Amino acid sequence: MVLGQLLLLLFLADVRGCVCDPAQPQTMAGKECSLTKAAVDAEPGETVIFKQDANPTKPNRWLAIPHVLRHRLGDMTPDERTQYWTAAIQKAKALWNDQWAIAINSEERRSQCQMHAHIGKLLADADRSGGVLAARVEDIPLPANGLGIWIQPEGNQFRVHLDQAAPETFLMR
Repeated sequence: MVLGQLLLLLFLADVRGCVCDPAQPQTMAGKECSLTKAAVDAEPGETVIFKQDANPTKPNRWLAIPHVLRHRLGDMTPDERTQYWTAAIQKAKALWNDQWAIAINSEERRSQCQMHAHIGKLLADADRSGGVLAARVEDIPLPANGLGIWIQPEGNQFRVHLDQAAPETFLMR
């Protein structure tokens, strides 16, 4: 994909006006509702659904989708966030050992209404400085309302980069 196409996709993605409503099937027909549908269709008891990214330009990516319907990370309860981060980090470690990163794009840069995280290998040239350290999953802070976040391992802690627009760009495609 050329840079212009990537930039166009980033600028066209914006789910702040999402209309996905499982109670009204006609609202679920749009492409932006496919992960909402996946969350609704998940097996009872699953707290996080993992799907390989369907985008052919991202063959090395997995998505972590919460079973609960949420548009933002901040819409989840603290317990839901702890379960979500724990499962996503476990999957990331299984896939990439200590080279993983997890990214959630901002609402204005997402193409799916259902909140989801991209799991992938952190690019070697990604700027790993900045952010804040979190000692435990429960300590991972929330990004500002609707903005993105990416997390990488740092020893036995997590380096959390807040308030990013499109942090998935730090992950290998």
